[in-house]
Amino acid sequence: MWQCPKCGRAFKSMNQSHYCGDKPKTIDAYIAAQEPAVQEDLKLLRSILAAALPEAEERISWSMPTFWKGENIIHFAASKSHIGLYPGPQAVGHFAAELGKYKTDKGTIRIPYGKIDAALITEIAVWCWETGNHA
Repeated sequence: MWQCPKCGRAFKSMNQSHYCGDKPKTIDAYIAAQEPAVQEDLKLLRSILAAALPEAEERISWSMPTFWKGENIIHFAASKSHIGLYPGPQAVGHFAAELGKYKTDKGTIRIPYGKIDAALITEIAVWCWETGNHA
């Protein structure tokens, strides 16, 4: 077991990513809680998703920024070396050829900071919404 030195919570994995204290209630709060060096990429990704999904509501779901309309469409989250984009396993499979430059796993796309492909992310988000293959 590993115990966070800041908040004292215990975890199975060493240095597990988590929030110390209260979880953010808005995407603005989520982004503000991240390291300053990654905030611009998070803001950029948020703006791309907002433009691609103009009818979707922004909310926090599973402690991650989420675009929602009747159900979760797509999530994203900051990690140490990348942004995790969570469109679901069907989207990752459908866009496998285009996602060759990123690491993927099941329903996850790992986008290194500074390597956001706005056109591809827009295409994935719209596909998730139009097909009903949501996160």
